[in-house]
Amino acid sequence: MRGRLLIDGQWQAGTAPPLDVLDKYSGAVIGTLECAGREQVAAAVTAAAQSFQHAPLDPQERYLRLQQTARLVERHRDELAGLITAEGGLPIADALTEVSRAVQTCIVSAEEGKRLVGEMVPIDAAPGQSHRMAFTIRAPRGVVCGITAFNSPLNMICHKVAPALASGNTVVMKPSEMAPLTAVRFFELLLEAGFPPGHLNLLHGRGADVGSWLVENTGIDFYTFTGSARAGTWIRERVGLRPIVLELGSISPTIVCEDANLERAAARCAASAFRRAGQVCTSTQRLIVHRAVEPEMRERLRAAAAALRVGDPRDPATDVGPMISEQEAARAEAWVRDAVAAGATLVHGGTRQGAVLHPTILADVHPCMRVVCEEIFAPVVSIVPYDQFDDAIAQANATPFGLAAGIFTKDIGRAMAAARRLAVGLLHVNDASSSRVDLMPFGGVKQSGLGREGPKYAMQEMTEERLITLNLA
Repeated sequence: MRGRLLIDGQWQAGTAPPLDVLDKYSGAVIGTLECAGREQVAAAVTAAAQSFQHAPLDPQERYLRLQQTARLVERHRDELAGLITAEGGLPIADALTEVSRAVQTCIVSAEEGKRLVGEMVPIDAAPGQSHRMAFTIRAPRGVVCGITAFNSPLNMICHKVAPALASGNTVVMKPSEMAPLTAVRFFELLLEAGFPPGHLNLLHGRGADVGSWLVENTGIDFYTFTGSARAGTWIRERVGLRPIVLELGSISPTIVCEDANLERAAARCAASAFRRAGQVCTSTQRLIVHRAVEPEMRERLRAAAAALRVGDPRDPATDVGPMISEQEAARAEAWVRDAVAAGATLVHGGTRQGAVLHPTILADVHPCMRVVCEEIFAPVVSIVPYDQFDDAIAQANATPFGLAAGIFTKDIGRAMAAARRLAVGLLHVNDASSSRVDLMPFGGVKQSGLGREGPKYAMQEMTEERLITLNLA
């Protein structure tokens, strides 16, 4: 498959050297990626700006086109899932779920676009203002630039593109060069659904090149980025006063209290730590377990990990497939080896074949080990015991990140105490840290980013509030 550029409705070859797109399990070349040159980046931004000015869609038109997009995505479900599995390495069951979630993201965005409104402002209650009325409206910002990571090749892009279009903006999108082909097919479906050509622009290339040129381009009005904290910080420093949403990294904790349902906790934590090969920003990386139940929880988690089938992502029975590259899998394996050499206990896993790292559980870790103080982004979880609830909260907060956390307990008071005291954007009670429904607000605090995703909440970010006053005298 050829991953071409889409600029103002025209599919084009790139002017920069192309890149190979690899099957993440076999390592075979499955496509050629056309990479944009600086002039093509500028042309895409110009096309989006002109389309915003000269080809606006009213809310009903946006709604109908997004609903049609959802129907087209559903119609091509198997094709899209196959692309996701090949270039992203997701097991086919996860890839099919990804497509289903993308359908819902488009539908919810379409619906939310019909009720994007401001509010009445009671200025008539101010002294001497009884003859006046006021209200706000939400106005689209203009050109929205989306830059995404590799780990959700379809739905992550939907979370950028669908709310942007639903709220009246135009789009310039740059997917990860590691998994770009699904985005190409999705943009073909958006065009088929009837969006004006200039509303949709798709660019490919390395972040250091195309990403930098996009950040430098002053024709872009809003940025939405998902990726590393380092890259997000770099972008934030360069976009100036232009608004931005950043979805960055995490070292997500899940607390297991002494009264928890351990059977449920082990099953949910195993899914959270190992699904998608641990390459999810909310994956449970630190499992903070009360010392009284730590031995049982350790054994239950080991048994849950041992039951997972690891290997070819095209096999419907596979639970854990490859990481995005053999290099990344080797890095994570090295972190595990370093932890064991420094005194950690290898409870399960730790072995690797190519890009496939087997689900790995560590215990007896120290706070300075990279497996617990840096984001590993791999199927690796570390068990950390605690004695007092205050200690569990302190350990969970002892990180520069604050995206998501989980807590298992039967005590509602304890759960609400965690809600007040954990410095995270999302807390899941009686569930693990990695739990997302696409219509909910999603985002973190501290170095996990700023702003919120989820169609309704992304549209608030992608529009600006304007105050209108009426003098009725």
